Amino acid sequence: MDARNARPQIRSPGPGSEPVRLAPASTVPSAPHPVAAPAPNQSRSPEVTAPSKPGSYPSYLALLENGQLRQRAAMALEALAPCRVCPRQCGVNRAEDKTGVCGIGRFAVVASAFPHFGEEDCLRGWNGSGTVFLSGCNLRCVFCQNFDISHAPTGRRCRAEELAELMLALQEAGCHNINWVTPSHVVPQLLEGLALAAEAGLRLPIVYNSSGYDSLETLRWLDGVVDIYMPDFKFWSPAVARRLAHAEDYPEVARAALREMHRQVGDLALDENGLARSVGTTLGDARKSGRHGGSCGLAGARIISPYLPQPHGPVSACRTGERSSGPQPVPGADPTDHHQ
Repeated sequence: MDARNARPQIRSPGPGSEPVRLAPASTVPSAPHPVAAPAPNQSRSPEVTAPSKPGSYPSYLALLENGQLRQRAAMALEALAPCRVCPRQCGVNRAEDKTGVCGIGRFAVVASAFPHFGEEDCLRGWNGSGTVFLSGCNLRCVFCQNFDISHAPTGRRCRAEELAELMLALQEAGCHNINWVTPSHVVPQLLEGLALAAEAGLRLPIVYNSSGYDSLETLRWLDGVVDIYMPDFKFWSPAVARRLAHAEDYPEVARAALREMHRQVGDLALDENGLARSVGTTLGDARKSGRHGGSCGLAGARIISPYLPQPHGPVSACRTGERSSGPQPVPGADPTDHHQ
C-alpha cells in the first residue's frame, strides 16, 4: 500500500500546529469498483446473533466494558523499557524516547491518515478504509514503496490523545474501519490511543495491516482487540529475507505470527454488504457448524494454514546495542547494501 497515492489526507502537521483535521468530503476520489452501498432501508451492519469470542463487535468493546482495554495498554507500554515490542528485541529504553531499529521512541509518529479507496473491496467499501500510516518500521526491505517514511521516520509525534482524535475523525468521516498500517513497532502506543478513543465513542473495527514480522507477545496484547488481521508474508527463505529485509528470522517469525493471528480471529468473514467483519463464532465452532468464519477474520487463512507450523517456543530475536536517537542498523548488515 502506498502512503503517497491517496487523497485527501489527514496530514500530520508540524510541531505546534493545529490538530489533524479531515479534508472536505467533496475531495474524496471515487473508487473504481466500489462495494455497493446498501439501500436506504437496509442496515449496513447486521446484528450479530451468535455470541462471538469477545462477546461484542467491534471486539475491543468487551475489553472496554470490563476495564481491560486500559490494562492491556498499560501492560504493553511496560514493554518499551527495555523494548521487546517486536521480534528485534532491541532492548533500548523507548520509554525515555531512545530508539532502536524502528527509529521510533516513546510516541508513535503518524505520516498521514485518510479514507483510503485503494484497499481491498471488503475494507474500503463505499466510504473508504480509515488508514493510519505509521512511520518507522522494524524491517529494512530494499523494495519498500513507503521507504521515505519507514526508513527515515517523518511525520508528527502523536500522544495518545492525538491518536484517539485521529481515529475518531476517521469515524466521523464515515470510514468503515480503522486501518493501522505498519503498526508492529508501535502497538503499545496504539493501544493507549485506542483506549481513549473507545471511551470517547469509537465503534469501528480495527484492521491490523502489518508486514507479518510481529512478536507473539505483542499479538497476544491484541487478542480481543483486533477484528481483522491483514499481514504480509514476504519471504519463505531465510537467506532471501536477510538479503532483502535484513531479517533472516522473518520466515520463522511470520509463520508463528500468522498462526497466532488465525488462532485469534479465524477465517475472513464478510457481512451482507460485503464488508469484512466478525461473524460471532470461534474457529472451532465455525468448522463444527459449517459456518464460514472465525471470531473475525484473517484473509487467506484457509490457503496458508497447512503451511504454518505449530508453536514451538519463543520467537527467535535479533538484538542490537542501544542507540540514543535515529534508526539502528540491523546487526551484521549494512543498511545501504542491497545485495547483502
